[in-house]
Amino acid sequence: MLHTAKSSYDIVILGAGFGGLGMAAQLKMQGIDNFIILERGNRIGGVWRDNAYPGAACDTESHLYCYSFYPHLRVSKMYADRDELLRYMDTLAEHYALMPHIKLGSELTQARWDETAQHWAFELADGARLQGRFFVPAWGQLNKPAIPAFKGLDNFAGQYFHSAQWPADAQLAGKKVASIGAAASAVQYVPEVAKEAAHLTVFQRSANWIMPRNQMVFSQQQLDAYSAQPELFHESRRDLHAFRENGFARTRHGTDAQQEGIKLASAHLAGQVPDLTLRAKLTPDYEFACKRILRSDDYYPALTRSNVSLETTAVDHFVPEGIVDKNGALHEFDVVIFGTGFESQAFQGDLEVIGRKGRTLHERWQSGAEAYLGMTVPGFPNMFMIYGPNTNLNHNSIITMLEIQQRYIIEAVQHLDGQAADVRDDAFNAYNDALQANMQSSAFSSDCSSWYKNAAGKVINNWSGTVEEYRALANHWHADDYHLLRVSERAEVTS
Repeated sequence: MLHTAKSSYDIVILGAGFGGLGMAAQLKMQGIDNFIILERGNRIGGVWRDNAYPGAACDTESHLYCYSFYPHLRVSKMYADRDELLRYMDTLAEHYALMPHIKLGSELTQARWDETAQHWAFELADGARLQGRFFVPAWGQLNKPAIPAFKGLDNFAGQYFHSAQWPADAQLAGKKVASIGAAASAVQYVPEVAKEAAHLTVFQRSANWIMPRNQMVFSQQQLDAYSAQPELFHESRRDLHAFRENGFARTRHGTDAQQEGIKLASAHLAGQVPDLTLRAKLTPDYEFACKRILRSDDYYPALTRSNVSLETTAVDHFVPEGIVDKNGALHEFDVVIFGTGFESQAFQGDLEVIGRKGRTLHERWQSGAEAYLGMTVPGFPNMFMIYGPNTNLNHNSIITMLEIQQRYIIEAVQHLDGQAADVRDDAFNAYNDALQANMQSSAFSSDCSSWYKNAAGKVINNWSGTVEEYRALANHWHADDYHLLRVSERAEVTS
């Protein structure tokens, strides 16, 4: 944890999750040491720190879900659980000596571009003030839990919580439990809750396309081989990357690959749910990949248990005893779990980001978040986002995207010696116009309710192509894409 009273840095990073830690590690590898990471939590870990629900795990292969420069050689299984991923981040931070750069329990409330000094000025919730030449928000896309404003919720006499705010002392044994939501988090915690609860009711708004997970636990012999010969690990990583890249075609309208995905998911459902009525409820009525494709081997079996029921009638309101559905039926519960996702459209959360001429990022994004290469926005010089708009994936590892972005940012930092850069409007507009045009052939833009899209139906979270297509665009920082701002004479005199 940071112990210095220093207030001026070359780079201020927001967030100590995968994105922020990887950014810091790559800075260290380049000999860049004058940076700070601001983290509002009491430990590092980001989304993996926050999501401590039973069964929390990654649905991307472990050999891909790590940085190429710091491979997770001894990860125990192909799909790592939450605790193992936290340990990986802890060891990464230790290996690159990042902890002295991290200020825990530090909530950033305002980031303001100083036009005169041409640097970023920061205000923290505790009153502290910092400044930095570069601002690197690594705030993630899924960091603010969302609970719908159901009528009467405050009158519910039982316990309720969001899956990302799971109480450490939660007691579900012998209780009547509801899960509102049946998507990415729910498919992981529902099988675990079903083992404890007297009865579990899963409220499903829409069915999901679910693929088999096929978990693989590595033997001691395999782990020893990866440790002794890291190239074996990297070979596995390359093969998995190619496999997942090839799977991108499943997310495109009307492709043979998309039909193959439907067949695999449908066969998985049929093989695990023999009851035709239940199977019909679990069959999606929208295009494959319009929503996030999920992976689970134990969710469907959990729904076939005698103490579990699937409810497809929508929730109307809460009463002290439980939930009244849209048909007027009362469902009595002791505990309600909200697996209702996150406020994925507000990347900056409650943080006030003020750019040139006093314009805020909130104002700039009124019609939907967008950025050049998902990283920079006109009017916000020297601000480079990690995991920003249109950089999420549904076919490969987000960690590879983060690594590409981090290297791009380092190139920018190295080239902008004593200067500030503001992305050009023409580069910004051309990039986003092409991205949205390409999105028209993607299932992400199809007619379903998805966190990928804003209220107007514009896809603002997902990247429209493969990882390698993104790499080709973001592999290097190009000065021609930016307007360079010279430090004013006044700033030179007063600095």
